[in-house]
Amino acid sequence: MTPPMAGSSHTGLHGRLLNEIGHSIVSGEFTPGDQLPNGDDWSASYGASRTGLREVIKVLAGKGMVEMRPRTGTRVRPRRDWNFLDPDVLMWRFGPRATAEDARSLFELRRAIEPMAGALAAERATPEQIAELWAILDEMEKAGDDGERFAVPDLAFHQSILHMSGNELIGSLAALIETALIISFRLSDDNPAGQSHSLRLHREIAENIERRDPAATSKALIALLDGAEEDVRLSLAARQGGRT
Repeated sequence: MTPPMAGSSHTGLHGRLLNEIGHSIVSGEFTPGDQLPNGDDWSASYGASRTGLREVIKVLAGKGMVEMRPRTGTRVRPRRDWNFLDPDVLMWRFGPRATAEDARSLFELRRAIEPMAGALAAERATPEQIAELWAILDEMEKAGDDGERFAVPDLAFHQSILHMSGNELIGSLAALIETALIISFRLSDDNPAGQSHSLRLHREIAENIERRDPAATSKALIALLDGAEEDVRLSLAARQGGRT
């Protein structure tokens, strides 16, 4: 089963309202400087209390997306102020209508983090952590081209490397990588080649970590990410072709 996206944990009326407003802002329905509808209008549309709506607005303000001012209401802030690394914002941005440019931004982020983490893992990983990485790889091999089954250990593989870096700050990026990975999985759902073709590089990464070879580990991770980005690009192209 594909792991749930980190930002999808919001449930109920509050969660529905948060996701609806957040997606409307990220998709451009409301642009920077626009004033959001007043509380009475939204409360009537969603059946939400004004208190509940205020809580949603506070959450969005905490993500840098809106600002509340007396007498002028709530307005959308410039995009440069948004926290694009927030799992919710990532989810709203990389939805069903994600573009190749969106995917490129996503993989540029992953390339900025994962190869360095892999190099550090090759220097610092404990024997127990390496054994756990091999166990995860075994689960990936058992899953084969079953994308739903493959996604769970694939996510664990990449998160484990972050923790194996021995850097607590990098390890704390696991939640961010979780969102980025699941978005990647969902963007490549249409990939006819499945996922098992990436196993060779996953195995190479594990071997290089075990051999304590930082440069080779980093290089293999970059190659893996390059291949994953190409899978997403082909999948997005297939979806766009299906819409025409």
